[in-house]
Amino acid sequence: MAEEIVNKVAKSGLITLELSDFFPEGERVLYDIKDNLWQGLALKEKDFRVFIKTNDWSKYANKHVAITCSVDAIVPIWAYMLLSTALQPYAKTVIFGNLETLETILFNTELRKIKGEDYLDARVIIKGCSDKTIPISAYLTLTTKLQPFVKSLMFGEPCSTVPLYKK
Repeated sequence: MAEEIVNKVAKSGLITLELSDFFPEGERVLYDIKDNLWQGLALKEKDFRVFIKTNDWSKYANKHVAITCSVDAIVPIWAYMLLSTALQPYAKTVIFGNLETLETILFNTELRKIKGEDYLDARVIIKGCSDKTIPISAYLTLTTKLQPFVKSLMFGEPCSTVPLYKK
């Protein structure tokens, strides 16, 4: 008679959190204001205001938009603000920064929704491998969020973890 196979990981009470489960859906887009610069040096208010009024902003509908200027130029702060007002009715998210900054902000927004109390005295593993690119900052945000509540915190897979914190 064969011995019954016991899944010790399932019986251990470990909770595995996969950051890809918190991946904010939606296309990410970088808007580079350099394309609006006069001679690649400065922004002309009158021309920029005409552009804001005449551009079809609906192409940014339901997208996460990062606004940046990739060249060293004279761009007043109000220009970014004005661009944001044009994007806001359409875009899911509008931030100042690059795509990496956008990803960090999107993940932080999702991770803020986690209730630490739900993991009170739990043994939690933050899964390391994912089919999506997860910013390192998301791992730190989740660690900081959970540490005051959990009994222990680990990184990796249930079969091979790296201990991070133990109460």
